[in-house]
Parts: sequence; C-alpha cells; structure tokens
Amino acid sequence: MSRRIFLASALAAGLIGPVLPAHAQQPDVYRIGAILSMSGSAPHYGTVMSRGALIAIDEINAAGGVDGTKLELAIEDHKSGNTQAAVAGMNRLITVAQSPAVMSSFSGPTVAIAPISKEKEVFVINGGGVSLRMIGVSPYMFHNRSLATDLAAAAVHRAQARGFKRIAQIAGKSEFGDSVIAASYEVAKKLGLEIVAAEQFATDATNIDTQVAKLRASRPDVVLNWPTTPQAGLVVKRVREMGMSQPVISMEWTGEDTKIAGVANSNGVEVATDYFSPTADNAMGQRFYNEYKQRHGEDPDFYAANYYEGVHVIAELIRRAKIKGGNYWNGARLTEALWEDPSFASVYGGKMTFQKNGVALKRVAILEVADGQLKLKEFMAARTE
Repeated sequence: MSRRIFLASALAAGLIGPVLPAHAQQPDVYRIGAILSMSGSAPHYGTVMSRGALIAIDEINAAGGVDGTKLELAIEDHKSGNTQAAVAGMNRLITVAQSPAVMSSFSGPTVAIAPISKEKEVFVINGGGVSLRMIGVSPYMFHNRSLATDLAAAAVHRAQARGFKRIAQIAGKSEFGDSVIAASYEVAKKLGLEIVAAEQFATDATNIDTQVAKLRASRPDVVLNWPTTPQAGLVVKRVREMGMSQPVISMEWTGEDTKIAGVANSNGVEVATDYFSPTADNAMGQRFYNEYKQRHGEDPDFYAANYYEGVHVIAELIRRAKIKGGNYWNGARLTEALWEDPSFASVYGGKMTFQKNGVALKRVAILEVADGQLKLKEFMAARTE
C-alpha cells in the first residue's frame, strides 16, 4: 500500500496500526480525509478529485511535508451521492483514520456530514457541490468551489462590462432558482442595472413558451440563463426560436445543452463558471497542470484543480496552527487559523479569499460556445457586489 493513501477499512481489519491518539500534539503523519464518489453511477468525479488531491500530497511531501511531517490521504466512498455511505465514511475517518480535516464532494453528502462536523469539530472543505443548502450548516465547513450566487454575481458584472443595462433572467422554480434570482437583483441594483423580467418554470418543464414570451415582451439587452443541463439548452432553443437575438449568459453549459439548443443557436452563448486553465502568470497552476498531464495523459478539469487546491489549503492551515503551539491538529484550531487570515494562494491564479459564509471567492472564467465547443474568453474576479 502506498504511504500516501490510507484505507480506513484496512486499519479497521487490524492490518495497520492506529495513528497517535487525539490528544497528541505532534502526529507522526497528517492524515487528510476525503469523501468522494469512487463508485456508483458517477465514479469519474471521485477519480479526478482524488488524482488532484494526490498530486498535492506528493508535491508537499517531496518538499519535506509540513515542517518535516508527511501527509496521507484517507479516502471514503459515498457511492455517487449516497448520504448514508457518506455519514458512515465520515465516522470512519474520525474514529479509525483519526482525520480532523476532511474534503467532501457532492451537495447531498456534504449536507449529510455537516452535523458530525459540527459536533466533532471536524474541518471540512468542499470542492464539488454547489447547492446553497450547504451554507451555514457547520461552523467548520468551507467551500473552495464557487457557489451559484457568486457565479450569478459574476454574470451580472459580465453583463455590465458588455454595456448591457436591461437584464432579463430565467430560472427553475426551486430553492436554487430563487436564490440565484435574488442574488442577481441585489447585484444589479448596486450596479445601477435594471431587471426587466424574472421568470421561473417547473424544474421538469418541457414547455417554457409562456415564460420566454414574457422575456421577449420585456425587451432586454441580455438574458441571464440560470437553469442547469439540460434546461439551459432548452431556454436557448426557445429564446432563439421565438425570435430573440439578445446575447445569453449562462451559469452552466454542456454538450447536452448544445445538442438540445442546436449548434447554430448555441453559438455566442457565454458561460460564467469555474474553469481551470493554466496561464503564464500562474506558476502554481502550471505546475499542477504539467504534473496531471504527465501522470494521466489528459488535461485536468476544475474538479481535479479544486481538490489539489483543497490539500494546499489544509497544509497551510496546519502550518499556521502549529506556530501557535498546543494541540493544533484539530478542526477547531484549523478553522481559527483560517479566520485569522482567510486568503490563500489559488491554483486558478492569484489569491482566493473565504467570505463570511465560508465560500471562497476566486476568479471565474467566461467561456463562449463556438461550433459546439466551449472556448475560454477571459478570467474575471468573482464578486458579490
């Protein structure tokens, strides 16, 4: 078994000795937990997330670890979103692996482990889920993926940068849709922009003509398209078929959306989203990209980047907490160290800063759909106002 990967099941079976007890001030290894989708219907996510995390583990260990102490990764499988598996995995990470710092993924599992994080004071950082349900559920829980409201704010800023003043927006009828529309209203008001229409439809709707007709009647300069796949594509399809030629800015876009909307209708759609692409001014990103490409023969996506970044955040928090001495290897001390200075180097370039709600603000990509492909136009700072 590789020293960099720890299997809690092996320890439970008596194959590996336990780490130092929780009261010890200096562990012999910093074991970081991860609850990922390693099996089930979506193992791709766990694969790329664990790859990103392991590159960070190896990179830090090659440089001597954290002040001479190495890192390990303890992986538990939530089986593509099974909340019971996530809770069981979290408990094993605490009692068997004795990991006071855990990386989570998917919104449902992250919410499910929040009560345990709160009760046991386990530091959690999520780099995959985007649901607003995760906000405020544990004082020890943080997110280094941009959540929906921050992406919405970036999209409104993008609309302003392009000179648009009259904004129409459309979303599904859900907690997600409500929160994104509310966030857009707030940012638009601060920027002096006018929301001329805000329509919502059932999340399983296939006919949205009534809502699109109202958008058209409002005569906007731009349409902010908030649904996820495949309804993001449906909105663009009906907007174009009903004669609207206004630019569209979305929060999510996949090949399935292009298929539904049609290639011609999709051309020119912009997408404000998390997106990893190394640039010449980003040494950390270049280093990660090169190593991932060499190991796996493909470009890393933003999920891989987020878990690489998450390991670096935890390692930096260990350094900060250790300086103050005492029993620093616990979630409460790591959280305290984060709030003392919420800014960290980002693999996306520059700095990211954790907001009061626990979500990191980092730069957001503006992509453009061209002939069915997403192409990077530029990076911009994610802002909430």
